[in-house]
Amino acid sequence: MSSNSVTAKGKNSAESPRAGGSPGRFGAFGGAYVPELLVPALEQLEQAFRDALLDPAFTGELDSLLRSYAGRPTPLYRCRNLVDAREGEIYLKREDLVHGGAHKTNQVLGQALLARRMGKGRLIAETGAGQHGVATAMVGALLSFRVRIYMGAKDMERQHLNVLRMRLMGAEVVPVRYGDATLKEAVGEALRDWSDSYPDTHYLLGTAAGPHPFPTIVRRFQEVIGAEARSQYLELTGQLPEAVVACVGGGSNAIGIFSAFIDDPEVQLVGVEPYGRGSDLGSHAASLARGRPGILHGTSTLVLQDDEGQIGSTHSVAAGLDYPAVGPEHVHLQASRRARYIGARDEQAIEAFTKLAAKEGIIPALESAHALAGALQLMQEEGIKRVLVNLSGRGDKDLGQFEEFHQQRAKDKTRCSS
Repeated sequence: MSSNSVTAKGKNSAESPRAGGSPGRFGAFGGAYVPELLVPALEQLEQAFRDALLDPAFTGELDSLLRSYAGRPTPLYRCRNLVDAREGEIYLKREDLVHGGAHKTNQVLGQALLARRMGKGRLIAETGAGQHGVATAMVGALLSFRVRIYMGAKDMERQHLNVLRMRLMGAEVVPVRYGDATLKEAVGEALRDWSDSYPDTHYLLGTAAGPHPFPTIVRRFQEVIGAEARSQYLELTGQLPEAVVACVGGGSNAIGIFSAFIDDPEVQLVGVEPYGRGSDLGSHAASLARGRPGILHGTSTLVLQDDEGQIGSTHSVAAGLDYPAVGPEHVHLQASRRARYIGARDEQAIEAFTKLAAKEGIIPALESAHALAGALQLMQEEGIKRVLVNLSGRGDKDLGQFEEFHQQRAKDKTRCSS
């Protein structure tokens, strides 16, 4: 499967839909568009997943690891200083406090246990911001897997600390240098590796995208975020929030927290995409706002494309959101109007990043800062007063990017004034 081609549904004879009208579909989107070679691997994974959920030994071990290793439940924190009480209140679901520093650990533990159940001895993964790579390296060390992580060379530079963490835990980190050298290319390389190695290797996909059954598996293992948050919010306030807000790249943290509120029609579900530096293709990564139907990395979804149907370049100050497509369930939630998706530009995310650090002593991931910027926007422009934000990761990894953003802005101001 080519990593840089977008094809209309069923157009490429080398890839065929496997899940029309099946549980792998989210409305008109989803499915599995993969080389025939990978169909047995996906079928094995789907069966292992279904069997595991009915096995008390599997669910018991996962629950135990989520508590004793990942540190769940994570707290729900009401911001004391971020907004004036007259404006409303913002609660943060503190996924940044999960061991490893991000929500990624939740579903990585589940997939790693599935891999062991299938008799695999090796894990491969892709990563953008590095958090999924760190989480995969962690479970590799914990459960004695050999681990290889594919990462865009551009992302390796801006997330250098996470590269060090992965290597310290024994993972091999492979730079991907072609194309935009970001997450899109890393996913393509991981899929290529898996095509050659699936008999003894599990591809531990990092977000709620990719071919069926990955979107369903990732959603299921991230549902713990929403279940905890809904229960905690009710206990603390006696009511539900007006809006639940999360950032959306591939969309795993968002679908995790949305899942518990989908059947609460009075709760708005709001995803925040990276609007980057502007609306031109290559200046953002807003697949839901500006994508068109296509197939990428094995699933039917919305994809950023140029006029000729080739995948467009993307940009976001947050490496974890720098992806030209989105998980298919989010496309369905948008199409069915159960969720809506707004955007935050780079500078708005940086502003929210700075404000949360200064007002609350919490440094969010730049990905999470997009969600926070969206929440502030909802309160200021729409008067929404009770907002729950999924703080999906911590921002230590982004301090270099933060400094670089301000240095570049200072250069731009000097250039304009000279």
